[in-house]
Amino acid sequence: MKRPNRNDLCWCGSGKKYKKCHIELDNAIYKYEEQGYVIPSLNVIKSEKQIQGIRKSGELTRRVLDMVGDKIKAGITTDEINTWVSEYITENGGIAATLNYNGFPKSVCTSINNVICHGIPDDTVIKAGDIINVDVTSILDGYYSDASRMFIIGEASEAAIKLVEAAKEALRLGIEAVKPYGGLHAVGVAIQEYCDKLGYSIVKDLGGHGVGIKFHEEPHVDHFAKKGKGVLLLPGMVFTIEPMINEGDYHCEVLDDEWTVVTRDGSLSAQWEHTILVTETGVEIIV
Repeated sequence: MKRPNRNDLCWCGSGKKYKKCHIELDNAIYKYEEQGYVIPSLNVIKSEKQIQGIRKSGELTRRVLDMVGDKIKAGITTDEINTWVSEYITENGGIAATLNYNGFPKSVCTSINNVICHGIPDDTVIKAGDIINVDVTSILDGYYSDASRMFIIGEASEAAIKLVEAAKEALRLGIEAVKPYGGLHAVGVAIQEYCDKLGYSIVKDLGGHGVGIKFHEEPHVDHFAKKGKGVLLLPGMVFTIEPMINEGDYHCEVLDDEWTVVTRDGSLSAQWEHTILVTETGVEIIV
């Protein structure tokens, strides 16, 4: 990010000149650049007011997923899930962020078995033994929050259950790797070290993202190991971690609907997602 001049208005929106506001803190931050970190655009740092708004949105998203967990079962269609989510968000004063987002036609993503993500709800009937990811993004008072959960329908295979559990643990380890003034690449390293031991692959074409003021913001979050330290994690940054773990190969392809992403080899895939906040002392799971 191009730094303001001393007499410019500060990037934080305080209305003060830069030299009277964030210049000293920023000088300290930019020392990390010499150590190999990528300095993010400082407008990714959320204000306390924005964080409070994102937390309220996150509480709505959490309640939506709880509701789905209470009702989901074999014999329902994914379109029924869409109706539940749409009605619940609307009745609670929110907006479903996915609806009409770049042409996406529904209020939630429902991804079954070999579908990695972005599955479009339709008349598909959920069967016993299926695993399904339900991905919800709510807008409340202009603030976004994004989370997803896996649901095991009835009695699934041992392989399916192990994959779902591993994807959840991969998310936990990724979040555990988030440290204030640490590097974002540590997230992917932690996830890949774990998945490699189990023989699972990690989808590389998709990742997590900043969120809160918009649906998708900086930074992009890779869930696999990369060289270097990556983006410097600063208190006030809000982003998702959402590793997509495949039983087979990591390659994926997009179906003709231009949204649904599936494993190329037809193997099972599982994903859990949280929106997290970097704090001065660690990390907060918003939803």
